[in-house]
Amino acid sequence: MAGSAREEAGAGGDVDALVRELLLLMPRMASRVKRIPLPEGLQAQSLAPRHLSLLSCLLFDGPMTVNELAARLGVAPTTVSLMVGDLSEKGILDRREDASDRRRRIVAIAAERHDAIAAWLAPGAAAWRRVLGPLTPAERRLFVDTLRAYEVAVGEERGV
Repeated sequence: MAGSAREEAGAGGDVDALVRELLLLMPRMASRVKRIPLPEGLQAQSLAPRHLSLLSCLLFDGPMTVNELAARLGVAPTTVSLMVGDLSEKGILDRREDASDRRRRIVAIAAERHDAIAAWLAPGAAAWRRVLGPLTPAERRLFVDTLRAYEVAVGEERGV
């Protein structure tokens, strides 16, 4: 019996052992991501991790409105509007009128900053492609869904 319990734990069956492993792993992952250096053209811009998500959306999904960005990021439009204003002042983002609705503004990465931002985000995107590539579509979905569920559960545990 003891041998089968050990085998089960070794195969990922012991939830507490996996929790310990993840509690050690998550801070190391976050630390490693934070150490990805900003490209030279962006170093003076005081970019923070919160900008990473916004810039990732624009890089991978293309120009969009503040409301679309807010929906994708899961934050209030006012939060995105403040970040867009800050990044626009720094010349990182462009805001232009929507040709189909002149009341709306479209946000995009400034053309002269696009390559530097792509270079900044490339190592993380390449790493995700490398680890997700061998998985089946169902395994990929399970992985992402598990991370989302963890994020929600942490918020619930903290009453946030």
